[in-house]
Amino acid sequence: MKQFMRIFAKTICLLSLGIILYVNGVDAAKVRKAVVAGQFYPSDRAQLTQMIESLTRQAQQTQIDTPRQGVLKALILPHAGYVYSGLTAAHASHVLSENQFNKVVLLGPDHRVGFPNGAITDAEAYETPLGRIKLHEDAAKLLQTDLFQTVPASDRSEHSLEVVLPFLQYYLKEFELVPIVLGRGDVKGMATAINARLDLKTLLVVSSDLSHFLSYDLAVAYDKETLKMITSLKPDPLLQRDNAACGVVPIAVLLHLANQYGWRPQLLHYSNSGDTAGDHKRVVGYAAIAFYGGSPVNATDAKKNNENLTFHDDQGQALVKLARHTIAARLGKKAPLPESAVTALEAKELKSRRGTFVTLTINGQLRGCIGSLNAVESVAEGVKRNAVNAAFGDPRFNKLQPAELEKTDIEVSILTEPQPLAYKDGADLIAKLRPDIDGLIIRKGSASATFLPQVWEQLPDTKAFLSHLCRKAGLAANAWEDGQLEVLTYQVQYFHEEK
Repeated sequence: MKQFMRIFAKTICLLSLGIILYVNGVDAAKVRKAVVAGQFYPSDRAQLTQMIESLTRQAQQTQIDTPRQGVLKALILPHAGYVYSGLTAAHASHVLSENQFNKVVLLGPDHRVGFPNGAITDAEAYETPLGRIKLHEDAAKLLQTDLFQTVPASDRSEHSLEVVLPFLQYYLKEFELVPIVLGRGDVKGMATAINARLDLKTLLVVSSDLSHFLSYDLAVAYDKETLKMITSLKPDPLLQRDNAACGVVPIAVLLHLANQYGWRPQLLHYSNSGDTAGDHKRVVGYAAIAFYGGSPVNATDAKKNNENLTFHDDQGQALVKLARHTIAARLGKKAPLPESAVTALEAKELKSRRGTFVTLTINGQLRGCIGSLNAVESVAEGVKRNAVNAAFGDPRFNKLQPAELEKTDIEVSILTEPQPLAYKDGADLIAKLRPDIDGLIIRKGSASATFLPQVWEQLPDTKAFLSHLCRKAGLAANAWEDGQLEVLTYQVQYFHEEK
């Protein structure tokens, strides 16, 4: 009997240990423990909660006019000690709410190790004093690509992701995580890979501070220029700017996606350590920036217009292949659609109604561009029709010849619904336009014309952009100056052909 009781007790002990080691489907041995709790923020759950609540109350005193149109797509938040950057990070409380997202893709910079491209933990969960966050299956999927790897040394020491997590836990409550630490590398490639993991219930968060160790006044001026680059969605100048931000690579990845989707940035708060707990001799800058895209719709309206749907890269490439296939068929050539493209074209997003454009170029020179501004047909049908019109119906060019098809590059653009832009005069119009983001439609009487946002690359000066557009419409080059034009803006998501 005593032996039985010993065995029984041992069994209960082992079972209890198993419960401790395996909670909520996560093996305790595969949890990434907090490494800077007690340094950057309190290690005690109650104290940490109290601190975030206090910072949130302070942040809520700031008046922020969030956009009436658009839904939150991404955030930039700082990752210093909470006594320094916590107030700025707490401004996320203006835009985050419980159960708003079920997945967070969190990008932070590598501070300590040095490796190319991205690192993703092989753990099954992250842990902070506020609890565990299970990793989303997309983390493992990204590890299957060439751009991401596990880097144990980074996993053991990097703080940039961990410091942001308690704020996300406090505001969002439940979500799964895709944690990515980024080093220097293929920014566009990483943006493409991450893009494939975004959907309507995913929030993209970038963890980054701004300039480091400048004097207070110099830091304020320097950070102002950096913030201008970020809010103007200019990743390349930002990458070249010395001491712009420790998270310059993650920010650049975000800006590539923002350009592709037409996301609109809004600065929520700026500060530096001299404003909080540091002196003014050597400060570190912090910013909270929200990015908005699409339009908020209820379930009924979503069925009508799907304005807030976004398109993944595989869907975009399927549309480009569909355009080539359609043109080739008209030329009597064979260009069969790959099975992967056929499958992607069945997605419900591609059956939604959106305006589309198809642009053809040869050796970088325009060869045809035709599109529809209004959502009169499905995305897939619009691409097919506009591919034919761009190749054979653009009055500025001769019809595309069979020998030219192989040399032709194809780009597909998917448009948001055009929105009227109210303005007083030419100066006000210039102030309200967003280079590299807004496509523009102008109308006056029977005259009208449009430029896609991509045209800003050739005409970066706003006055030149407007003058060329007026001439395209058959109007005087300065017709935009008197405020008599009807103006509408839209954004696009566009896809270049991958050969």
